[in-house]
Amino acid sequence: MKRRFVAAILIIAGSLAGADVKLPAIFSDYMVLQQKSNVAVWGQADAGEKVEILGSWMKSAVSAKAGKNGTWQVKIKTPEAGGPYTLTVKGKNIITLQNILIGEVWVCSGQSNMEWSLQSADNAKEEIKAADFPKIRLFTVTKKISLQPQSDCKGQWKICSPDTAGPFSAVGYFFGRQIHQKLNVPIGLINTSWGGTPAQAWTSGKTIKSFPAYKTMLEEIEKAKLVPDEVQAKNEQLQNEKAMADWEAKIAAIDPGTQQNWQDPKTDISDWKEMEQPREWAGTELENINGIVWFRRITNLPPSWARADMELHLGPIDDIDTVWVNGAKIASTTDRVLPRRYIIPSSALHPGPNMIAVRIVDTGSQGGFRGDEAQMRIGPVGADIKTCATLAKTWKYKASLTDKSLPAAPKKYTGRFNQSSPTTLFNGMISPLVGFGIAGAIWYQGESNRERPAEYAALFPAMIADWRTHWNVGDFPFYWVQIAPFSYENSQIGGSAYLREAQMKTLKSVKNGGMAVTMDIGTEKDIHPKNKLDVGKRLALWALAKTYGQKDIAYSGPVYKKMAVEGQKARLYFDYTYGGLLAREGHLSDFVIAGEDRKFVPAQAVIDGDTIVVSSDQVQKPVAVRYAWSNWVKGTLFNKEELPASSFRTDNWNDRPDKKI
Repeated sequence: MKRRFVAAILIIAGSLAGADVKLPAIFSDYMVLQQKSNVAVWGQADAGEKVEILGSWMKSAVSAKAGKNGTWQVKIKTPEAGGPYTLTVKGKNIITLQNILIGEVWVCSGQSNMEWSLQSADNAKEEIKAADFPKIRLFTVTKKISLQPQSDCKGQWKICSPDTAGPFSAVGYFFGRQIHQKLNVPIGLINTSWGGTPAQAWTSGKTIKSFPAYKTMLEEIEKAKLVPDEVQAKNEQLQNEKAMADWEAKIAAIDPGTQQNWQDPKTDISDWKEMEQPREWAGTELENINGIVWFRRITNLPPSWARADMELHLGPIDDIDTVWVNGAKIASTTDRVLPRRYIIPSSALHPGPNMIAVRIVDTGSQGGFRGDEAQMRIGPVGADIKTCATLAKTWKYKASLTDKSLPAAPKKYTGRFNQSSPTTLFNGMISPLVGFGIAGAIWYQGESNRERPAEYAALFPAMIADWRTHWNVGDFPFYWVQIAPFSYENSQIGGSAYLREAQMKTLKSVKNGGMAVTMDIGTEKDIHPKNKLDVGKRLALWALAKTYGQKDIAYSGPVYKKMAVEGQKARLYFDYTYGGLLAREGHLSDFVIAGEDRKFVPAQAVIDGDTIVVSSDQVQKPVAVRYAWSNWVKGTLFNKEELPASSFRTDNWNDRPDKKI
C-alpha cells in the first residue's frame, strides 16, 4: 500500500511539473530582442491555459491561450534600443527573464568559416582580452540533425566578455562588434553553423523539393520519419558507434604509433621532440603534414583529485583526436571546431604522475591544438577554471604517419542521413529560431557546394527566399561572404571560381542582399583563413550602409559591368569604383584573354581611370577576359577604398559542368 501511495504522489508531481509554462532556449536571461518591432514570444503550456506576457517596458500585459497541442504565441511591441529589462511569462507558474536588452539581432550561419571561433583567429589573445562588451550577447545553437522541423534547440545566451567570446564565431563577433561600436546599440548574435555542410542541408523540405537531384533522398527521409523516435535514436547510436569503430580500425591498420602502443606510459619516448602548446602546426616542422602526430604530457594529480572523476579540457583540435590517460582510452572527437571536454573516470587515474596521450589525425590544411592556454586544463568535474591545473606549455610529440592518404572521418548519422543531407540542419538548427525577431542574417558557406556551382546559383537564392518565407517578416537583409581562394586538391582548375561566380549572381538576383569579397584574404594551404576581422568588417559595411542607412560608406569592391573591344584590346567597365581602381600590389595580375578560338592566354592589364584595358600580343581580336579565374589566387584588383573585386569572366561559356551526385 505504501509503495502505491508513493507512486501516486510521483505521478501527481509529474503531471504538475508538466503543467508549467515552458519557453524555448532562445528565450532566456541575457537575450536581446529586436528593437522597434512586433516580436513573437512563444512556448508550451497546458491545452487551454491562459498565458500572460509582460515586459518591464510595457504598460500592460498581453495574453494568449494555449492550443490543443499546448503551444501558444503572442506578439509584443519593443521600444527603441535600451535596457536592461525583464520579461515575465505567467501561467500556472511564473518565469521572469532577467537582464534583457533591446537592440539589433542577427543570425550568423554557414559552414566552418562561420563556425571558426575567435580563439582560433588572428590575434586571438589580444582580441579575446579586449572582448568586454556587456551590451553584445551571444547565443550558439548546439549542433543537431533532424529529419523533421524542431521547435526548440539547445543553447544559452551569454554576455560577451573575455570569458565567453573565445568559443564564439569570429566572423559573427567581428561583425557584431563593428555594428555595436558604430550604432551604439545592444547587439544579439545567434550562431547556428556547422563545418563542412552544404546549402541543401540548411534548406527546408518545401523548397528543396523543387531540385530534382534530391528527389530520391527526400523520399527516403519521408520513409525514415515513420520510424519511432526511440528506435531511430537507438539505430543512430549503433550506426555512429560502428562508423567510429570502423574508422578507428582503419587508422590502427596504417598508424605505426597505434601499432606500437604509443599511448602506453611505458613506451620509450626519449627520441620525441618538445613543442609548446596550444598551437597549430603552421611554422613548425609539422606544417606540411597531412597525417598523424602523437602528443604526450605528464600531469601530477593530488590524491583527492585522483580518487574522483576528472574533467579534461584540450580546446578545439584540428582535425580528429583520440585521447588516452595512463593507457586507458577516454574518447574521440571528429569535429575540428568543437572544444574538447572529456570526463576521465577515477579508475583511469592515480595520485602523482598521470600520462595523457593525444593522437591527432590531420586530413588537410593545418592541424594541432587551436585553442588558448586557458582551454588546456584538468580539474574536478564542474570546477572553476581558476582551480584547475594547466596542461599548456611543453608537450612531447612525434609524427607517426606522413605519407599515406587517410580514411575519411566518420560523419554523424541519422539513419543513413547526416549533416550534409538535405533539410537536416534547417530542421534541427534553423527551424527552432524561425519567428524570433531579427534584423537580418549573415552567411559564410559555399566550399561544400563548389563541385556543383550551376546548381548553387539556383539553390542559394532559393535558400534565402526559403528562410524569408518561414520568418514571414519580408525580405530581411541577408549578407554573405564569397568563399576565399584556396588550392583545392583533386578539383578542376578554376572550379571554385565558378562557385564564387554563383555567389556573385546571387548578389544581382536577391533583393536586400550583399556580399563581402575575400579575394585578398585566402590562404593557399588552409581553407580556413585566420583573418576573420576583415571578413566581419566587410559584412558590417553592407549592414551599416544598406540596413542602417549610414551615408558615405563604401561597402562593395569593384563589380564587373561590361566589356568593349577596341581593336586588339578589351576595355572593362565597373560599378562601385568609389573614385577609381587600384592595383594594391602595384600591378594587376591573373588576367587572361581569349580570341575567337576560346583559348585563354596570360594578358597585360592596365588601369585607366575607372576602367581596365586588357591585351595580349597573342590575341588579335579579343572575345573574352577572365580575372583571378582559378582555385588559388591572391587578388590584386581593388577600388580606391581598398575593397577587393571578385573574380569574374566576361564570357558565359559552359566549360564547367556540375559534378553529378
